Amino acid sequence: METNLILLWTTILTELKLTVSKGNFGTFLNPTFLLSLEDDIATIGAPSSMIVDLLQKRFSGQIKELLQKQTGHEIDIVFIVKSNPLQPKEPEKTTPLFDPPANGEPNQKPIQPFIGHLTRVRSDFTFSNFAVSSTNQLAFVSAQRVAEKIGQSYNPLFLYGPVGVGKTHLMHAIANSAYQQQPEKKIIYITSEEFTNEVVEAIRNNDTARMKKRFRSAFVLLIDDIQFIEGKEKVQEELFHTFNILIDNGSQICLTSDRPPQEIKKLEKRLSSRFAGGLTVDIGKPDLELKTAIVRKKAEKFGQELPIDVALFMAENAEDTRSLEGLLLRIISQITANDSSITLELAEKALGSMVEEKRGHLHTDDVIKAVCDFYHIKTTQLKGPKRDAGLVKARHVCMYLLYVEMGITHVEIGNLLGGRDHTTIMHGVDKIRFLVENKEKVSEDILGIKRAFLE
Repeated sequence: METNLILLWTTILTELKLTVSKGNFGTFLNPTFLLSLEDDIATIGAPSSMIVDLLQKRFSGQIKELLQKQTGHEIDIVFIVKSNPLQPKEPEKTTPLFDPPANGEPNQKPIQPFIGHLTRVRSDFTFSNFAVSSTNQLAFVSAQRVAEKIGQSYNPLFLYGPVGVGKTHLMHAIANSAYQQQPEKKIIYITSEEFTNEVVEAIRNNDTARMKKRFRSAFVLLIDDIQFIEGKEKVQEELFHTFNILIDNGSQICLTSDRPPQEIKKLEKRLSSRFAGGLTVDIGKPDLELKTAIVRKKAEKFGQELPIDVALFMAENAEDTRSLEGLLLRIISQITANDSSITLELAEKALGSMVEEKRGHLHTDDVIKAVCDFYHIKTTQLKGPKRDAGLVKARHVCMYLLYVEMGITHVEIGNLLGGRDHTTIMHGVDKIRFLVENKEKVSEDILGIKRAFLE
């Protein structure tokens, strides 16, 4: 499937998501894909005849209208039953995102090792061992296209999303693929912090010429966590000029961030414009099946076959792939030390001990800071008298977390949050507890904050 078809269909799905209920979108629209667009006829694939039938009856008019809006001309649409070629085959319930194994082993091709290596690039981070699902499909396809046509497809490629969604893996996969094709070319992978340090050191030592030559002669330049250059004027200026020279030379630039370019504060407009000038792709949080697939792949790498019930338990209890890998490593170390096998009971104990260890070192300031960082407010605002809706919500969440996660009394929480009365704290805790029990959106906020202070 061509990348432009994927981009077009992603745009259509994004529009539909705004007007269709979450259940209908996830069940009937999300599994679809645009197979072809020829002679003003759009062929749309869906995984079953039931979905095709429903799409024709309920969504064909809306889809047709959106396609015509995007293409600028009349479009006829045809629905067919077909599996998405970019997604894994439909799994059995016992093996998410994997074909049923024929001999007890996951049906995966062995990863071919690279000859030589790249500095700071993990050779095991390749496209072949990247688990793909609807949350990262566009990013995966785009990264592959960039690796196939360096400097010709999307320049720059800007990937953004929260921690642990695979941004760095795709960056390393691009580097590995480019190196495998043209090992004589200069490929640089670096974090924005390291880039900043090199610029600062070069200025301090009056050695900017060497630094400029290093970066401006790159065939591929990959910079991770670019958001950390915000507010650093000299670094941004150097990156801007390097950016222009590399683009003019036909070199490839790839960037990652935790947010899109326009949301990076204190970033020069000319640089933000450059970042957004190629392809910007959002990578969502991995769903349950993707996390299950990822942890099984990671276990394979360590020579372990992970039982499906254990993999599902780990996926359900891990917020992202980093915490998933941490839990897996703890389990593997325990079975290695005790010469035992991986069981669900062992996984439950490992998770419990990890959480307790983190909580044992937790301080009230950690929770308060995590809440303030999440809602982008200052500690003085959280503890202050203002009652803006956003501040009140943040306060109530903080009260809830201090009470539930740390076991602090209502009186103590009141003292921590600006001398508030204990009845105010009780009200705040009860309000958030009610919202959590009824699965309101604040539950997602709490999970995100807990991940921050438990990491």
